[in-house]
Amino acid sequence: MTSILIDVKKTLGIDQAYGAFDLDILMHINTAFATLNQLGIGPDDGFMIEDETPEWDAFLGDDLKLNSVKTYIYLSVRLVFDPPTTSYLIDSLRNQLNELTWRINTYREGSAWVDPDPPAPEEP
Repeated sequence: MTSILIDVKKTLGIDQAYGAFDLDILMHINTAFATLNQLGIGPDDGFMIEDETPEWDAFLGDDLKLNSVKTYIYLSVRLVFDPPTTSYLIDSLRNQLNELTWRINTYREGSAWVDPDPPAPEEP
């Protein structure tokens, strides 16, 4: 696996050695992780990174069906860190992000669904 921060910087077109925007990118990555946590993805206590040390498997484990999380995080960061200049491209990125959100949520519901309104236990 590779570093989460380095991969996101690469997809944003930023050289891994250039650290001027690391704080901003880290903040946006962690926001995406918080959203994924609210969708039920990742560790129950949440997940965050502070540097380039954490790798994807620290968040994804060995579940290959969650590889779309990488694109989800990139799109989330791109929209707030370096949004496109045209509304057409912004809409395209938002649509991709919405579809990934739906797919990730659907996967989670199929693999780890918890009834939000369980039946009351029967009285003896």
